[in-house]
Amino acid sequence: MLDLITLTDTTFAETVLGSDLPFVVDFWADWCPPCRPMAQTLAELAPEFEGQLRIGKINADENPETTRSYRIMSMPTLLFFTGGIVTATLVGARPKSILRSALTNAVTPYVNR
Repeated sequence: MLDLITLTDTTFAETVLGSDLPFVVDFWADWCPPCRPMAQTLAELAPEFEGQLRIGKINADENPETTRSYRIMSMPTLLFFTGGIVTATLVGARPKSILRSALTNAVTPYVNR
């Protein structure tokens, strides 16, 4: 299990928007009951995607600028970034199988065949 990268308003742009790999950001809060299990599941899945994808977390209450700029209204919310652009959003807690699928989709570009 890997620790998720801790993000702040100060480090967000450089770390996430400047990442050469797809980046998934977990917006969470201390008062949010499903946030802890969600972060735990993401940490369990992180080793499967090492080298293909980066996963970070940002405390929405402690980092209001980033939370506001991405219009985060519910916790937990996952934003998926590729090349500094939001490519997908997942709101609410999800089972491990759904998170694994979402992470896989983030590293495997869609191809219309």
